[in-house]
Amino acid sequence: MDNTTSDLEKMDIGEGADRKLLIAVDFGTTFSGVAWAQTRRPDVQTIIIQWPDSTSGGLEGISSDKVPTELRYEGSDIKWGFQVDDFGPRHQWFKLDLDPSQSRGVSDLSRQYPDQHALPPGYNVSGEKLCTDYLTALRKHTEEVLKHKLPQSILKSTPVEYIITVPAVWSDVAQAKTRSCAEDAGMGKQLMIISEPEAAAIYALHAMDPHSIKIGDTFVLCDAGGGTVDLISYTVSALKPILQVEEAATGTGRLCGSTFLNRIFNKFLVDKLGLNEEWDEEVVEDAMKRFELVTKKAFRGSTSEEFVIPVPGLADDPAQGVRRGKFRMTGAEVKQIFEPVVQEVVTLVRGQIAATNKSVKAVLLVGGFGQNAYLRETIRASVDPSIEVMQPPNGWTAVVRGALMKGLSVMEPTTARVKVASRSARKHYGTERMTKYDAVKHSKRPNYWDAYDGEYKVNDMDWFIKKGDPVTEEKSFKRQYHKVWPVAEGHNKAVSQDLLMSEDRDSLGAPTYKDSGDVRYLARLTADLSCIPANDLAQKTGKDGRQYYSVHYDIEMTYYSAHTKYAMVYKNVKYDSVTVEYV
Repeated sequence: MDNTTSDLEKMDIGEGADRKLLIAVDFGTTFSGVAWAQTRRPDVQTIIIQWPDSTSGGLEGISSDKVPTELRYEGSDIKWGFQVDDFGPRHQWFKLDLDPSQSRGVSDLSRQYPDQHALPPGYNVSGEKLCTDYLTALRKHTEEVLKHKLPQSILKSTPVEYIITVPAVWSDVAQAKTRSCAEDAGMGKQLMIISEPEAAAIYALHAMDPHSIKIGDTFVLCDAGGGTVDLISYTVSALKPILQVEEAATGTGRLCGSTFLNRIFNKFLVDKLGLNEEWDEEVVEDAMKRFELVTKKAFRGSTSEEFVIPVPGLADDPAQGVRRGKFRMTGAEVKQIFEPVVQEVVTLVRGQIAATNKSVKAVLLVGGFGQNAYLRETIRASVDPSIEVMQPPNGWTAVVRGALMKGLSVMEPTTARVKVASRSARKHYGTERMTKYDAVKHSKRPNYWDAYDGEYKVNDMDWFIKKGDPVTEEKSFKRQYHKVWPVAEGHNKAVSQDLLMSEDRDSLGAPTYKDSGDVRYLARLTADLSCIPANDLAQKTGKDGRQYYSVHYDIEMTYYSAHTKYAMVYKNVKYDSVTVEYV
């Protein structure tokens, strides 16, 4: 597949244009979606629903709000989305290979119920290539659709920018890989990245009746998709001029989406009917389609219900419930398939409610699995009766709709309807510093003599952000640091500061020292001072009577939806800047 620059990107006429075409991409684990709008018509937001299938190859093959995130390589040809049929090996879930550090990637469900046809992400092709090839196909199809939706004069004169969503719990490496794959797929360098649960929350809260929302209300958003389930919570902090919310608890997520229902059902069929002498792959395909399209959606939890599953070609077997090519499943059997998956989601929801330490008004269910009636009723029965469990409209496409709304509000602030005023830090972030030695506090730590201050010191951690702290979007704040070295050693050409982090998964608190807990290196900031004459560097006399260079500098931090920027500032000049992971 050709991963060259897109036709739309080549049409970009610069930052000064007053019209732009925004294309939002919800790059999902099992399904992906695309929405677009023009900044001059922000009220007209369109979801792409036309996708090529395995037979037509054109735009109108399949009509769906989303397209499967699947690939198959057939020689030099690449099949993607609905073009990938149910037979033969295929690449699935390759998005998760961008962040193998996530523990949720090896959940109990994914170990117990693997897809029999899915190739592992790293099998004979890298996760990055899979993602790039898929996003390239998605981008090319989007451009073809737009050629039929907008006049050529608009397409030729309007610059385009892409927005892509990422899980809020992903590492800096995974986010950098996502950006790189999207850029290589032709989505441009001016790519905007937005966290998935935040995008879903923006749309879900906007879709609610504004008269039912009050300041202080707390909502838990559960984005239950095909592969992953992500949760995030917000408390309303303002209603006018627009709805403003603050993150109420650190987001959580796990691999327990609705795809596992299909996998458990597949195993159930094999265990139940696999010994029938007429059993083959076609039987499985027809049965899976009925389960996916009918049974999963119709099941309400009643064990007295009965569901008919087509099993064409199987010999009659009254003992197994097979008659005339149909298999009858009891509600009790369907419930056994749902239970392990639904209970994992319930555990996540209850944990998020508890983490808010607030009175939660409602749980908002979005995502494909979030529209399931049995999941909704099970959650409703598992939480306090005062907590409403709601399914906002367009729940399956809430992420891509919210991402487009967020992108439009960045381009045209007057279009903003929901703003996330602050977020809850997901980790501890800080640097190592020198501290005066305290014989009681630091009795077990090695110490050293600091000739400049004339005292013993130890190295410990200075955490400028602690896990759970609120961080405000797009507002910079600074932390001052100080370094000295003897003039006799000459002019230091650079001053560096390492940024460190701790996930603190067991919530034991921020580690005191760099070599304790799970403190890890995040990034290094460096100020190049080689252009500053030695005479211009401040000098001070130490306690030992020697002359020292003394440099005071700041670390400036700015937090965004899906990333954080750090910069080193010396004498009001930014000498280095790095973009690192979402806090």
